[in-house]
Amino acid sequence: MGFFSRLFKIREQDPTSPDTTWAMEDNGSELVLDAEYATMLMTELDIDAAIAGHESYRVRLHDMVSGRSAEVMRPERICHDDRCDLGRWLYGTGKVRLGHFPAFDMLVARHRYFHEQAADVVMAFQSGDQQRAAQLLNSSCRHASNQVLLLLKELKRGLGR
Repeated sequence: MGFFSRLFKIREQDPTSPDTTWAMEDNGSELVLDAEYATMLMTELDIDAAIAGHESYRVRLHDMVSGRSAEVMRPERICHDDRCDLGRWLYGTGKVRLGHFPAFDMLVARHRYFHEQAADVVMAFQSGDQQRAAQLLNSSCRHASNQVLLLLKELKRGLGR
């Protein structure tokens, strides 16, 4: 079971049943969502669109560094993690609904780190240091990106979608 899945697990066991595998006192560290609440969260953020958007962003960076794109990216905008669709949700409704859970803080931090690394890739590329841009893209930026994608997929799984 994944990180978010443990946090967003919907409890279906009867606490009075001898077959129950969890103790009521263990419930304090997990977010217990009923199906209606999970559905509401899913309507507030299209996780598939957030995943696709993030993957698209990563491809754009790769195309820039490998010379397959003439797009001019602006690092002073890229470094802001609250301007993309996912970032607006993370700092808005997502924070209101899930912000008190450590797993949510981790998603916010990984998303912020990705934007910082993406901006560093663009700055290195635009300064003419294509080797450094490629190194950043294939190390810290890729790692941060993979973590964001993993956490988004875990969030989706945890919400039962």
